[in-house]
This record gives sequence, C-alpha cells and structure tokens, in this order.
Amino acid sequence: MRVLIDVPDEDLEWLDRKAAEQGKSRAALVREAIAEYRVEKGKQGIERFFGIWRDRKDIGDGLDHQCRMRDDWDRRGDGAAQ
Repeated sequence: MRVLIDVPDEDLEWLDRKAAEQGKSRAALVREAIAEYRVEKGKQGIERFFGIWRDRKDIGDGLDHQCRMRDDWDRRGDGAAQ
C-alpha cells in the first residue's frame, strides 16, 4: 500500500543521504524505521530501558560509576546503605 506523507525538506535530504550511503531506497529506510519503532514501543519495563546509557562516554565503566555515586551518597548522609 502506498502512503502520502509530508516531511520537512531537511529530513528528506537527510533520508536521501542515508539511503545513498546504505545503497537502499528511501522507502526501504522508512519501512525499516517503522518496524524498529514498533519493536521499541512494544517493549515494557526493564526491556525498554536496558542499555540506555551504553553509548555514554562521560561515565566510564558502569560499575565504577555506580560505586562512585553510592560513595557520594554515603558522604552526604543520604545513602540507603549504611
């Protein structure tokens, strides 16, 4: 089925660049984006947010970051673990 949609010029230009880079059609990228959106929106709870910080470069190792945060809480006196 065909669908007519309005897309801002800069988004369409971006989509065309990505399609050319990947050797795919504009329509193929839109179909992939919709499929991925449906999967993401269908996720619940931890499944939806697991790995949300995986690409962050400012916190370093996740466990080290967690320990630093807990140490900071304990120094301020508002940490739950005593």
